[in-house]
Amino acid sequence: MMFSLQPFLSNKPLPNLSIAGDIARNSNKIAIRYEVTGELKEIAISSPSNTPARQHQLWEETCFEFFLGIKNSEEYWEFNLSPAGHWNVYHFDAYRQGMQEEPAFNTLRFTFENQADKLTLALDVDLDKIVAEEQLLDVGITTVIKQINGEVSYWALTHRGAEADFHLRESFIIELYGRARNI
Repeated sequence: MMFSLQPFLSNKPLPNLSIAGDIARNSNKIAIRYEVTGELKEIAISSPSNTPARQHQLWEETCFEFFLGIKNSEEYWEFNLSPAGHWNVYHFDAYRQGMQEEPAFNTLRFTFENQADKLTLALDVDLDKIVAEEQLLDVGITTVIKQINGEVSYWALTHRGAEADFHLRESFIIELYGRARNI
């Protein structure tokens, strides 16, 4: 499924960017790809790390994120992916409640390419340790863009609140179904 992210409107100038991509669920694996085009020289991008690791507060810099919630359940997960290769996954019991690192993931491998005309981030992740294949997932896809001038913009599929808030369940507008496994 293709997606396109929209910036949260603010009184500060927004970067001239387009953020789009695609997401798919096959059995209980998610494949997501982001592509950023436009005035890329305006974006602050962390250099690739030789030792990518689980880190906190990645959203304070340019960060690609997505949220997975089980349909008709308040619990959800937040995935954070830094261009430097750092990552984290958090589990929430309900809206911004009970935040803790998700222990089911010891590593999260993804690719990030910084080319002259586009930035691309791609991740394939197996969800078997956190959700059952037959569970319908609600998904929110987001990105935080930090500009070299220090300004930050917030991009999402939709913005349903008065302020930029990626955790609002009403913003998880993509539904992904698992498929039955061949036995």
